[in-house]
Amino acid sequence: MTTPLTGSIEGRIAEELGVRERQVKAAVELLDGGSTVPFIARYRKEATEMLDDAQLRTLEERLRYLRELEERRTAILESVREQGKLTDELEARIRGAETKARLEDVYLPYKPKRRTKAQIAREAGLEPLAEGLLGDPGVDPLAAAAAFVDAGKGVADPGAALDGARAILTERFSEDADLIGELRERMWVRGRLAAKVRDGKEEAGAKFSDYFDFAEPFTDLPSHRILAMLRGEKEEVLDLVLEPEEPVDGPSSYEGIIAGRFGISQQGRPADKWLGDTVRWAWRTRILVHLGIDLRLRLRTAAEDEAVRVFAANLRDLLLAAPAGTRATLGLDPGFRTGVKVAVVDATGKVVATDVIHPHVPANRWDEAIAKLARLAKEHAVELIAIGNGTASRETDKLAGELITRHPELKLTKVMVSEAGASVYSASAFASQELPDMDVSLRGAVSIARRLQDPLAELVKIDPKSIGVGQYQHDLSEAKLSRSLDAVVEDCVNGVGVDVNTASAPLLARVSGITSGLAENIVAHRDGNGPFRSRGELKKVARLGPKAYEQCAGFLRIRGGDDPLDASSVHPEAYPVVRRMVKSSGAEVAALIGNTAVLRSLRPEDFVDEKFGLPTVGDILKELEKPGRDPRPAFRTAAFKEGVEKISDLASGMVLEGVVTNVAAFGAFVDVGVHQDGLVHVSAMSKTFVKDPRDVVKPGDIVKVKVLDVDIPRKRISLTLRLDDEAAPQGEQRGQRGERQGGRPPKQRQQQGRSGSGGKGRSASAPA
Repeated sequence: MTTPLTGSIEGRIAEELGVRERQVKAAVELLDGGSTVPFIARYRKEATEMLDDAQLRTLEERLRYLRELEERRTAILESVREQGKLTDELEARIRGAETKARLEDVYLPYKPKRRTKAQIAREAGLEPLAEGLLGDPGVDPLAAAAAFVDAGKGVADPGAALDGARAILTERFSEDADLIGELRERMWVRGRLAAKVRDGKEEAGAKFSDYFDFAEPFTDLPSHRILAMLRGEKEEVLDLVLEPEEPVDGPSSYEGIIAGRFGISQQGRPADKWLGDTVRWAWRTRILVHLGIDLRLRLRTAAEDEAVRVFAANLRDLLLAAPAGTRATLGLDPGFRTGVKVAVVDATGKVVATDVIHPHVPANRWDEAIAKLARLAKEHAVELIAIGNGTASRETDKLAGELITRHPELKLTKVMVSEAGASVYSASAFASQELPDMDVSLRGAVSIARRLQDPLAELVKIDPKSIGVGQYQHDLSEAKLSRSLDAVVEDCVNGVGVDVNTASAPLLARVSGITSGLAENIVAHRDGNGPFRSRGELKKVARLGPKAYEQCAGFLRIRGGDDPLDASSVHPEAYPVVRRMVKSSGAEVAALIGNTAVLRSLRPEDFVDEKFGLPTVGDILKELEKPGRDPRPAFRTAAFKEGVEKISDLASGMVLEGVVTNVAAFGAFVDVGVHQDGLVHVSAMSKTFVKDPRDVVKPGDIVKVKVLDVDIPRKRISLTLRLDDEAAPQGEQRGQRGERQGGRPPKQRQQQGRSGSGGKGRSASAPA
């Protein structure tokens, strides 16, 4: 019997996190009071005793799960109580259920359901027959059943009576919570997922060919393979079977466990065979089906969790990519027939010029295009050229290269920029509001230019799911993915800080404590009254009350305002601490900021009081030493190899420079400038074992790779970070390559599935 859970939700979370319960209680109280994770992590370290943002995010998720579990537990207790079936033992089992799955197992026999065969059999008075045969296998089943024949109750003959008894026992076996729990875990450890191609689907479903004859243990399956197979099933290419174990001759070991649970054994007694057949019937028709549903959900959930984790990690890296900064930028959105869309933005991101040039086929106005770009660059003191990486990107990159060669006096630098999501932004309501008089086609060029200047500020205008750095994102739970990605965006925005006088409404809306409506009010106040001179002026914004001010003030920056502290991450509530530091050092605030020698001479202990402890005082001193520091890396660019512009230009053995565009559980995708990302499989990332590809590279990293192999028909490029690896000889079988490179044999090799929504070579619609 399961014992009731002891302790509180906070206690359980504390045990899971390996922290003290009082830390969790403090965090829960702050969360329930409306505080955000970034605010708690940054400004309430004393309350939580230094819980960091990662711990707080985990705490927040577990708190949600465990509260949902408690709500469900309460509902189940009420349901069973209303049925008059709640015993002390059953209540203890319900209260002792530690997971939703276990809770539902215990509740299953009491869950209201449609009339079952077992219920009909009980109503016909057949339960004593079932109990009698189970309790005394020495009784002859047919002889015992004859006494229960009653045409008036629908029991026409002994066979019908035995069928009813079997239905009763089958239901009992399949609703034994402890038994089902044991069998589920056994199947999880011993079972496997098998896939077969449907007849006639070989050609149409070629992208799933890795799974046409495939089987792998549940516990070995990585998330991308699970999601690939589930998509293959959804697209009616694959048939999936959850096998409880490797195929064996004879009775299933699971049947033996069920039989042992109810004292059934084959001893030659009259009812032994009938009872054994009942066990087999229960296993094959009820229990196996039930476990299959459970484990399919478990596989999907585990795969989704991992895919969401990968997506969130990649999104974090992309949002925190190095900003080019306040430099005038010329954005180019490449295209052939419709031309290359051009937008120039000044150092603040304001659009100062737009145009459309037609350097490529069919117009071929190359020299005219260069002349236009040169004029724009000179007129607006452009420093950077941002080139979208979609169709015609390499041709446009070549155009920009010739512009730089012909006009060295302009001192231009060209950079290839991911345009994933740019079209989503162009057609968005915010783009219409931000650039109302601009053609939709030109807005993409503006977005490309701005995302080079400040990736974070521009990408927050786009739904994170449209940025294209995940795997199989369209197969994931919308709520789970959105919740995770929104948390990442919130953490990134607040980690960097926001200039309240230049930030867009979408960027402000990601700041702790600020809603979309409040962000629009801040922008409206700024437009109507001029730039904010101090953080205190934020209190004049409509609907920005004390709680919102508390949450947001420390993350908003005011540069060149009335108080130099307003440009730092020091929270206004802690300004009195800084004033005491000023008094102690004898220097003015402005002179104290950045003065390393003076700041390091101060003893943090001298400024601790009842409200602010050593953690906060230490943070204040660090911030004053380097006020408003940007945690993002320094900006640098990659150079694509001249003459390598399409996949057919690649050859085994080439060493190229590229940009990491996406990192999945099985490897990293690298843009080498041929409109199709290549894959560095996890086995080709290092000479030592790599558990997580993100330990080696992150999106935005500039890397050198060697081409191992090119499969033009399937648009697959195999790369390695180990530059001394031997490239595959021409014509070698792909299956052999996979085995030599540490992959799986043809039927079980790694699937190069990937996901995104937009951007060349990273389609979410299917595995590559």
